[in-house]
Amino acid sequence: MSRIVLFMWMSLDGFVTGPDDGPGQGLGVGGERLHDFLTFDGPDHPGAAHTADEVGAAVMAAAMASGAVLTGRRTFDLTDGWGGDHHDGVPIIVLTRSPRPASGNVRYVADVREAAALAREAAGGKDVLFHGAAAAQALLRAGELDEIAIQIVPVLLGQGRRLFDDLPPEHVELELIDGRDGPGQVHLRYRVLRGGS
Repeated sequence: MSRIVLFMWMSLDGFVTGPDDGPGQGLGVGGERLHDFLTFDGPDHPGAAHTADEVGAAVMAAAMASGAVLTGRRTFDLTDGWGGDHHDGVPIIVLTRSPRPASGNVRYVADVREAAALAREAAGGKDVLFHGAAAAQALLRAGELDEIAIQIVPVLLGQGRRLFDDLPPEHVELELIDGRDGPGQVHLRYRVLRGGS
């Protein structure tokens, strides 16, 4: 079965954006520091990010080998939906409170478990690449998140949007399955051993 893998860049103090993230400023004030080492292919393929270092390139290649993308609506909207193609034309499932009709390879789903099932099916046995802080918390609570791949950038943003700010007061056990040092970041990948209730 396809694994759902949360893939995010995060400051050492747990922020995935700076403050005041919104339209035209998706990473918030100062949040672009989290992506300093990435280069993008441009407007024809905005989801395709690359890094010059060997470790980062291997991590990005693993992410881009995914067969589907699952994302929260806020992340989807702030990235302008990656122009309808995150990478390689793979299906995109958007978890949202306000579904709308499918458009091209993009489907909107309100139910967390249904979104996870659709993404796994669409991935065809490959991993599902997952983005979004609030959506990650929803999948974790539902027991649908399989792995967490975090790229920790050596900066303290001090404020912004934290990745796991609103979790219930219960433990979620993780197992480190990969850890790599790269220039300007540490790549960590965990298996979720016990999700939320």
